[in-house]
Amino acid sequence: MPSRPPHIRNRFVLIGDIALIVVSVLGSFALRLNVEELPFYFPAVVLMSAVALVIKIPVYYFFGLYRRLWIYASTGELRLITVAVTSASVLVSGVMLLLISAGRVLPGMPRSALGIDWLLSLVLIGGSRFALRILAEQSMTARANGKGKRALIIGAGDAGALVVRELQKTAQLNLTPVGFLDDDPAKQNHSIHGVTVIGAVSDLSSAIDLHRVDEVIIAIPSAPGQLVRAINDVCRVKGIPSRTMPGIYELIGGKVSVNRLREVDITDLLRREPVRVNDEAVGAALEGKRVLVTGAGGSIGRELCRQIARRDPSELVLLGHGENSIFEILLELNQDYPNLTLSPVIADIRNAERLAQIFEQHQPQVVFHTAAHKHVPLMEVNIVEAVTNNVIGTRNVAQAALSHNVERFVLISTDKAVRPSSIYGATKRLAELIVLDASRQVDRDTSKHVNTETSTHGNTNTQYAVRNNQHAFSVVRFGNVLGSRGSIIPIFKNQIANGGPVTITHPDMYRFFMTIPEAVYLVLQAASMENGGETFVLNMGEPVRILDLAEDLIRLSGLEPQRDIEISYTGIRAGEKLTEELWDEGTPLAKTLHPDIFRLDADASSSDLNLPQAIERLASLSHTNDTDAIIALLDELIPNSSISESKVKSQTSFLTFDL
Repeated sequence: MPSRPPHIRNRFVLIGDIALIVVSVLGSFALRLNVEELPFYFPAVVLMSAVALVIKIPVYYFFGLYRRLWIYASTGELRLITVAVTSASVLVSGVMLLLISAGRVLPGMPRSALGIDWLLSLVLIGGSRFALRILAEQSMTARANGKGKRALIIGAGDAGALVVRELQKTAQLNLTPVGFLDDDPAKQNHSIHGVTVIGAVSDLSSAIDLHRVDEVIIAIPSAPGQLVRAINDVCRVKGIPSRTMPGIYELIGGKVSVNRLREVDITDLLRREPVRVNDEAVGAALEGKRVLVTGAGGSIGRELCRQIARRDPSELVLLGHGENSIFEILLELNQDYPNLTLSPVIADIRNAERLAQIFEQHQPQVVFHTAAHKHVPLMEVNIVEAVTNNVIGTRNVAQAALSHNVERFVLISTDKAVRPSSIYGATKRLAELIVLDASRQVDRDTSKHVNTETSTHGNTNTQYAVRNNQHAFSVVRFGNVLGSRGSIIPIFKNQIANGGPVTITHPDMYRFFMTIPEAVYLVLQAASMENGGETFVLNMGEPVRILDLAEDLIRLSGLEPQRDIEISYTGIRAGEKLTEELWDEGTPLAKTLHPDIFRLDADASSSDLNLPQAIERLASLSHTNDTDAIIALLDELIPNSSISESKVKSQTSFLTFDL
């Protein structure tokens, strides 16, 4: 059975307080008077003791001093004790002064004894509470010594201190901290909660051997993937487990807790050092706003809802087609944000009339459009669904936003929209063009209003101007996100769990990767900077070779590639490219306020395109299921696309895995 902290009932604390109150009164007289004077003032001592007991015990109870587990006392309880003792002493002093003035107490009673009593009460009452905590911690430490596993903490910052504190007071974790490793020279040989910083992170290997470490805990939420990878490699060689805190983007708005420690995951190996700039702007763009998220049940949509909820919107509308996924995120948000107004909406974005009803009912001010069919191989054989959902659906959402006073509209796009070779990429490129065209429509309408207002001295189209001056439509484009449903990571993990083989289409295939929380955080950052008409591109870092990703996952599972788990190659499938791009070659990028966000100010590919007419042609062809004509039209509409060419390539089964 795991050891538990000793529990001291508050009735015994009450009995102790009664004794301490009397001792405090006696002490106040003893410190103030000479020994031979004490008998003379004994009646005053008795009277003051009685007054103190009658007043202090109820006051302490009122302040909750008998409703706490003092073995967990902290600085918050210290403030409470100070307020309670001071309040009680003021009342006692007031009563005693009244009694002195009324002649009920010896006129020569030293009034300074009242102040001394306050000081003694503060020391005795506060000291007794914290003595309980010290005794409990010593008892727990004595029980844990020699029984728990020995843990080495990487990072002697705030997170590391919290982890050590939790390990020390939670015996059920069965972990005893034996030291810190930290690269800050100023922290070397210093102690935190009795645990010493014994070296730098580079000393990990020798520290594990010297201190007989059983487990390593990485307590640096901002640690870049390179550092996590190095630590994990050492632990793997030594044959000991390593755990980590989630990355900083996962903890934004949350609480650092030892309960969130988990095994090192592939997302930790690939995450980058976070750069947080102007987080206040994100809050200002969302706080008090009515926000609607389409595709709220998807991986990106869910994380958007989580991070938006932390910014205190007035209402969050969760729009999705799958009722189960919407139900799941609704339960989660209801539990975490009970005071937030949540509106679950089950709807298909292809239904324009239904969307109009939703926008009319909820009047959203900010819209994040994430709903899309995204699986590349599936969309290659379900062309009509890709077109109607990704293109027609986006047009419907954009038109509803234009018609219902939406202030900010953000489309979530993909690197596969650049020089698309797949149906999915082509439909997402058209979705981008639809949103950018909506932004140009706002500009045209605003210009028309300004001209009309000038000619009519401000008496025409005033309402339209107010709407359009606040209108901002933009696109945020990024690569693959790690761990999204149906993506490469869950598929690889399942293949490893089944004993292999892990299937890869080509050994030289590369992709951009980013964690879901990091991508969503940057999406919100970009949304706070939009003026309308921009395509924002996220800095995805260096592309990752899929083969390296697979090998890392196998090693994280405690196995070796090609020895324990086979890796096999299946060939490139229709619609796939060896490498992806985030923007067209030759397109200039502009910097923004955030170093990980860039801006493409214009999309020349749509300048001569009659987009509404093209969308209607696609809708008509989808209605007749003329897939060949759809492919030809997509190639015609999108410069540098190669959808028709890609369709004649290898028709490898799309069930291998999806990127």
